[in-house]
Amino acid sequence: MAKKQAGAKGLLIVYTGDGKGKTSAALGMCVRAVGYDWKVCLIQFVKGSWKYGELKGIKRLEPNVELYTAGEGFVGIVDDAKDFDEHRRAAKNGVEFAIEKIKSGEYPLVILDELNVAANLGLVTPEEVESILAARSERQHLVITGRDATEELKEKADLVTEMVEIKHPYQQGVLAQKGIDW
Repeated sequence: MAKKQAGAKGLLIVYTGDGKGKTSAALGMCVRAVGYDWKVCLIQFVKGSWKYGELKGIKRLEPNVELYTAGEGFVGIVDDAKDFDEHRRAAKNGVEFAIEKIKSGEYPLVILDELNVAANLGLVTPEEVESILAARSERQHLVITGRDATEELKEKADLVTEMVEIKHPYQQGVLAQKGIDW
């Protein structure tokens, strides 16, 4: 059987698991795509209120990479004083925006960072995830990150990588570090 030409089939790629590296893996793919002069759309769910290094780093990849935040910050952690409905509205807007960007046909690669987390928190419904998946063309690559990917999403994916934490500096009392963790 003849192999399909490279790029003939868009892949659904899922990076999940409890270990670090899901967003980093997606960003590595983003950098690789830019190396081939692709346009990349990166939409971050849940993240939003914090300022972290990837925001500055991605700016250096413009105009090939567009980064959008579709969240009001991490839900239910230390500094989150927002109502859950506010988080839900932001995620719903993010889903609609993601579908619009996917359907535009402008991006060979779309990355939906932390979409799994948004889904697990109930910010994004299973039906909305299905709408996102249905929006992409046969040749478009879609990367979805975040812990706790559903079995349904894993089954539909062409590639699933589960990050497993073996050892973490936090276990030895080392706090998150600028440039490494955020």
